Amino acid sequence: MRARPACGSSYHESKWAAEEIVRSSGLDYTVVKGGLIYGRGDHMLDHLRLALRTLPIFGLVGMRDRPVRPTAVEDVVRILQAALIEGRLSRQTVAVMGPEEMSLREAVSRVARVVGKTPRFVRAPVAFHYRMARVLERLMTIPLVSWAQVRMLAEGIAEPLPGCPEPPKDLRPGLYFTEAQIRRGPPETRRGGIRGPLGRR
Repeated sequence: MRARPACGSSYHESKWAAEEIVRSSGLDYTVVKGGLIYGRGDHMLDHLRLALRTLPIFGLVGMRDRPVRPTAVEDVVRILQAALIEGRLSRQTVAVMGPEEMSLREAVSRVARVVGKTPRFVRAPVAFHYRMARVLERLMTIPLVSWAQVRMLAEGIAEPLPGCPEPPKDLRPGLYFTEAQIRRGPPETRRGGIRGPLGRR
């Protein structure tokens, strides 16, 4: 969603570089700048469920709320089908965002209600989360939080940067991040495990 050059994040910068290669290739293309995408087996819901069941304490990134716009994978698939099969969105870069903007706290609370947990929210400075992410990335095969995730949550995931248009109205995501929608495709929880000489333990 916020991939851009010279922003201090190799993750964001590498994605922007890939976009630029595609745009200058001379080939037909559609660049889909996705935000917080959820669905069966995804990274977002899977990690939230695991974290809430392991320890029902959720650390909010930074000292003020940042917005997110969760997007159902079914909505993303419709857009990809329109681009790949129907030939729409040719040579366009579009931002794909869910229809509802909310705080990260609200998004986590909805997942927690589905899981049957009542998390305690704790705010911590962004720097603390960066340090924690570095430790978890070294210790876990699939870390509960990564450096790039902290960066995205600290910035918010509700608008593209640099700015780009949304898809046409008939293609824009329409599925709201409701408890019923969250329950539709419960992911299979994967255990991260501790990293050792032979990988995950």
